[in-house]
Amino acid sequence: MLIPILLAILVLGTLCVAYGVFVERRWYRLVRHRLDILPAQGPEQLTVLHLSDLHYVVGDRRMRSFLAGLPPADVAVITGDIIGEPEAVEESVAALQPVRGRLASIAVLGSNDHYVPRPVNPFRYFFKHRRRRITPRSRAPELVAELEADGWTHLRNRRTQTVLDGLPVELLGLDDAHIGWHDLRVAPRRAPERFGFAVMHSPDAAPELAALGYDLIVAGHTHGGQVRMPIAGALVTNCQLPRRLASGLIRMEPAFLHVSQGLGTSKYAPFRFLCRPEATLLELRRAPQPFEVTRSNTAS
Repeated sequence: MLIPILLAILVLGTLCVAYGVFVERRWYRLVRHRLDILPAQGPEQLTVLHLSDLHYVVGDRRMRSFLAGLPPADVAVITGDIIGEPEAVEESVAALQPVRGRLASIAVLGSNDHYVPRPVNPFRYFFKHRRRRITPRSRAPELVAELEADGWTHLRNRRTQTVLDGLPVELLGLDDAHIGWHDLRVAPRRAPERFGFAVMHSPDAAPELAALGYDLIVAGHTHGGQVRMPIAGALVTNCQLPRRLASGLIRMEPAFLHVSQGLGTSKYAPFRFLCRPEATLLELRRAPQPFEVTRSNTAS
């Protein structure tokens, strides 16, 4: 009796692994969220295409085809881990050309853009305090140069002001908090009357940015857990936020935080389970305005 049960478990496990490797990790989708958060001044609607964690490798035709088919957006944002290997710099930037925003294209980098990816024991992710490995530097300077030459704005620990279709925006970009490269000294708001928009790779600093008054925060890094289980959800997040905040749209008063599940995986862990790769279209609209009650001076 025991042997048939063990064989059934082995077969089921093999099928799950095959599904995660050959089906789900390439089963791209576009997710849409509507957020009524824009102030009265400015446009009635602003669309933000949020991409993250492409881990792009040379010759990835399926991801390139998916990117080319995404709908146009007013603003395009990439929250890091663009490349999955140093050789993919030029090809990844070319693949991103169709998704550039009508008004702005914004990018920050992640650890896999700064350092060459290396094989990792997956069980290491279950330990929060693990020794950081030393790996060679990747081609981040070339990646930034290629992106900027193609019309992207790279925000590395920088806060700036801009106007998007008539909407005054205070824009912040942070480098990867997961490796301690972010600098919160640039984060305090200087123009709180403007719409606050923060872009970063790891969501670790999201609570601080919400407390500083940013309206919308976008991040990636977690891959949504990459492996999720029914009821239990993400097994690990590889960040400091609770596992239940591994992905999706999260209300973090007074801000909204969107954590992308990302499009790719490390080439050394090409597997997803119950956590499809995705791009997100955030449809920002004007917040409902309170009714104004006026007193009439006309005698009845």
